[in-house]
Amino acid sequence: MSEVVSYNREGAVGVITVSYPPVNALSHAVRSGLLAALEQGQSDDNAKALLLVCDGRTFVAGADIREFGKPMQEPGLAEVVAAFENSPKPVVAGIHGTALGGGLELALGCHYRVAVEGAKVGLPEVKLGLLPGAGGTQRLPRLTGAQKALEMITTGDFVDAGEALQLGVVDAVDAGNDAKVIGMKFAEKVISESLPPRRVRDVTERIEADKGSDVFSQFRAGLEKKARGLFSPFKCVDAVEAAFNLPFDEGMKRERELFMECMQSPQRAGLVHTFFAEREVSKVPGLPKDTPVREVNSVGIIGAGTMGGGIAMNFANVGIPVYLLEVKQEALDKGIAIIRRNYENTAKKGRITSAQVAERMALIKPTLAYEDFGDVDLVIEAVFENMDVKKQIFGQLDKVCKQGAILASNTSTLDIDEIASATRRPEDVVGMHFFSPANVMKLLENVRGSKTSDEVKASVMAIAKRIRKVGVLVGNCYGFVGNRMLHQRGAEAVALVNEGASPQQVDKVLTDLGFPMGQFAMSDLAGIDVGYRIREERRKAGEDVAPSWMDKLAEQGRLGQKTQAGVYKYEEGSRKPVVDPEVDELIAEFRREQGIQPRDISDQEILERCMYVMVNEGAKILEEGVAARALDIDITWIYGYGFPAYRGGVMFWADQVGVKTIYDTVKNFEKTLGGAQWKPSALLEKLAGEGKKFGDL
Repeated sequence: MSEVVSYNREGAVGVITVSYPPVNALSHAVRSGLLAALEQGQSDDNAKALLLVCDGRTFVAGADIREFGKPMQEPGLAEVVAAFENSPKPVVAGIHGTALGGGLELALGCHYRVAVEGAKVGLPEVKLGLLPGAGGTQRLPRLTGAQKALEMITTGDFVDAGEALQLGVVDAVDAGNDAKVIGMKFAEKVISESLPPRRVRDVTERIEADKGSDVFSQFRAGLEKKARGLFSPFKCVDAVEAAFNLPFDEGMKRERELFMECMQSPQRAGLVHTFFAEREVSKVPGLPKDTPVREVNSVGIIGAGTMGGGIAMNFANVGIPVYLLEVKQEALDKGIAIIRRNYENTAKKGRITSAQVAERMALIKPTLAYEDFGDVDLVIEAVFENMDVKKQIFGQLDKVCKQGAILASNTSTLDIDEIASATRRPEDVVGMHFFSPANVMKLLENVRGSKTSDEVKASVMAIAKRIRKVGVLVGNCYGFVGNRMLHQRGAEAVALVNEGASPQQVDKVLTDLGFPMGQFAMSDLAGIDVGYRIREERRKAGEDVAPSWMDKLAEQGRLGQKTQAGVYKYEEGSRKPVVDPEVDELIAEFRREQGIQPRDISDQEILERCMYVMVNEGAKILEEGVAARALDIDITWIYGYGFPAYRGGVMFWADQVGVKTIYDTVKNFEKTLGGAQWKPSALLEKLAGEGKKFGDL
């Protein structure tokens, strides 16, 4: 008998209990134990029904990630599920916490399912580039019908117990918080009413209702936009469709074939890397686990513009009160109005209630006085990128904030140490770089200055988790990790256009790779004035910044989407970029002024120059210790810039392409194009020479 699964009888109910903390994952020991316990229950003449429950905080929450990448040991999950389904004694599953992936597939193999209120069920395998491989695509649609099964399986989203009851996924929901108690009650009802085993595989009403409908063709058409470039969601649709076109056993075989196709897809490797990297990124190398974390129960934010307002929403969303400061009443009123409108739009979509809108708005207190920051635990400055202004603000904060308050800047490029020099407490100063729109984007790039204390580093990483962001701790340099690499790509994209490519050709190469938008469409979204101001700051500092046709756009007031004209033009109320012949002429005029003879540029050259320059810069960032690990760069690019998760991040993608291939090409660009950006990093050269990958570091 497995020590992680036990069997004992209580009255006429045989209870099978899984106890494999922390989440009762379906390890080899658990799968073997389930079969052994089931056999014991079936041979127990005094057990008239069986109950499957789990100890701890959750029902089975999926596969055991400790076994990822290892050969599957028998018994497989499909065999375990089939054994439960074919039990001659009725089996009830008592669900609490989450029943996810293989956990839900196991529950679907039971004859009845009951859940505590608040439990969640789902099949999230698609998020790892897979599909449910133990009958989930064949059993779920028999209960929910095609449309809902397709939605759940292709998004991997969970549904709560109430919705699961409406869909027929569970048979009862109980307000009690003990799955064993409510499971026992249901099992006793099964016995007293002589309810027979009811196999999900034999449920055909929903299958017959949807058979022959156009639900599958319509769903595939919708996926073309939502899951562009992805492999597994389309295989999920094929698998669910098999449930409607094939007998159950043949449908199971088809599911297995499609599952193996997903297993062999390179996208699976990228998504698995992303899955583990996201969990690993919160563990900061060199930062002791027992580092004290400061409590943050109140926040001050300076700047009620787009960024400041979005940042304020993050804290209000989790119940943390915020003082939002502006220098003028008009700007403050405008910022508060935009926040309210954002919340009301979310309520209209049914994502929050009108009561929640009122609660969150009440947590955001507008102010014109720095004195209101006297007792806050954290201040985040979110004004425009100007060092003098930021230093002035931090000097003021130093005077009014209590000792122990964390003083953070939302700067996207500027030197945290210089900002900290305006205070007498540089150990409390840190960068907290939110990404726009701040209330939506998941990345929080936390930037350590040379004097930032370990306590503050640990605290901002904890805050990231609390406000539901993915926090990455990085070092202090111009642009940190994300923008430092982005500026290299941006400069290369502009150079490519200077030489003869069009902005739309460059953008298409990047979107074909899987980015949600290209370099120039992104510039329009962020505002062309943002990059223009940064270049002007660098010129003022005496840096040699080349002239650019992008500067001409800014000087003409073409600032991007907000002015309906930037690199592209935009129709009223639309975010769709439209090619503008005026910009083509402006670029042609710039080439003439600079004496550039345009040439044809291939998509492959665009891909290599835009991406390899980032890989080379990423290698320099690792070399300098600005990022501790390649996975920190990967997560920054996935959650901050929309790099496709199925490609695993910039550095993981580089490993897939081949470090030696990239090094040789970078070396060639150094010869043909010149420029410091093409000098191969020592780390890139070393890895290429040793036949290693960034993942080996």
